[in-house]
Amino acid sequence: MTSELKTAFRTGFVAIIGRPNVGKSTLVNRLVGQKVSIVTSRPQTTRNRILGIANRPDAQIVLIDTPGLHATRTALDRQMAQEVAQALEGIDSLCVMIDASERIGHEDRAVLDRAAKFQGVAILFLNKIDRIPKERLLPVMEKLSHEREWKEIIPISALTGDGVKDVLDALVANLPEGEPFFPPDQFTDQPERFLAGEVVREKAMAATRQEVPYAVAAIVDGFEETPKLVRIRVSLIVEQEGQKGILIGHGGEMMKKIGTAARLDLEGLLGTKVFLELHVKVQPGWRNNPAIVRQLDWRNQLENLSAIQGELDGKPAHKEGLTS
Repeated sequence: MTSELKTAFRTGFVAIIGRPNVGKSTLVNRLVGQKVSIVTSRPQTTRNRILGIANRPDAQIVLIDTPGLHATRTALDRQMAQEVAQALEGIDSLCVMIDASERIGHEDRAVLDRAAKFQGVAILFLNKIDRIPKERLLPVMEKLSHEREWKEIIPISALTGDGVKDVLDALVANLPEGEPFFPPDQFTDQPERFLAGEVVREKAMAATRQEVPYAVAAIVDGFEETPKLVRIRVSLIVEQEGQKGILIGHGGEMMKKIGTAARLDLEGLLGTKVFLELHVKVQPGWRNNPAIVRQLDWRNQLENLSAIQGELDGKPAHKEGLTS
């Protein structure tokens, strides 16, 4: 009698880098099968490194969605650049995403230069192939094949799902054998309260005009769970009174639109009824204020919550933050 050979389980960390608005978050959400990163048509939507966990019977892929690489002009830009640098530490594979439908620009060049310095396995994704004919794609693949030694070059459309199975197979094939890092039902390392703030910011960015998205941040002031309802209080931070007026809208209509869209998304994500309370605050120049920028990283938010809880309990704060 012969026994079937059991396939070894593979697991590891994979970082995805690319210029802003190239489709990294869309791909991560599709691979995970859940919304872990917010997505808008605006560049620089992702501001923190986000873990998305794709579970398969034979593997667990821990995907690191990173902010788009771009020039650093503000404290927020510098934090985003630091998020990318930290994402590349200790990873098993590096995935580089390029928009195949557009010419290679200086931001793409910065991404390719970063990839050239990476010593490990690197895979190239040519995204948005749904926008171009095949005869235009082949010269792009040929040109980029000379940038470095790629393990694979995979044409994909993160939006339609074309090529995503090839992505999964390539990622699993290049992971080391090992035990999973997370339970099989977990799809992100983010606390629900941070995800709630990100969803609100996504809806605010999608609903408002060009001058608001880059200057809006969302900070969760309260997240209270009961058996039948989650109460969430979120402050939207902008830099100017005019931006506050745009977010609120005539008679509060814009705020109502943002709140309704966010609440519906959150109820789907959390699996329960949500009461969402929104406020708009003006903080001039917040993107250049390191103290405010630090609040946008959920890891720092957890440290702050831990410190507050420690004071309430009469205990010293736990420096590593809370665990979920």
